[in-house]
Amino acid sequence: MLYSLLALCVSLLLVAATASTGARFRPDEWYRQLQKPGWTPPDIVFPIAWGILYLLMAIAAWRIYMAEDSPFRTASLAVYGFQLITNAAWSWLFFGRKQIAAALVDIALLLGLLTLAIVLFANVSVLAASLMVPYWLWVLLALTLNASVLLLNRGQGQS
Repeated sequence: MLYSLLALCVSLLLVAATASTGARFRPDEWYRQLQKPGWTPPDIVFPIAWGILYLLMAIAAWRIYMAEDSPFRTASLAVYGFQLITNAAWSWLFFGRKQIAAALVDIALLLGLLTLAIVLFANVSVLAASLMVPYWLWVLLALTLNASVLLLNRGQGQS
């Protein structure tokens, strides 16, 4: 029981470390001046959605970690780790470096890694895989938004 609780805390800390880049690199005046599609969610939606998604991710990864050792478990955790890094890089690229195109490449890679993670997770725990689906949907929305911002701001000095 104590080991399981410790593993959950570690999972939450890993997600918090990932989330810290989103807290560090946030929308600023540059972002507010960008043209965005009319369907862009209000700014307040993002921290609420990410808070919920990060919690679901941490629980999903914890369930995978606590599962019986197997090649799928090992692969699941490796891909999960890579997607955490890719997730963290997006805020730095988009808001920190103001590199919209590079952020789009990053988020496309993130969506691919998430797809692979969900498939791998499903071989270990269907519940864990299911907990990752809202995250996948949100990243798909974010990818579409990122692409739209890139297209709407092309030729205006934004990269």
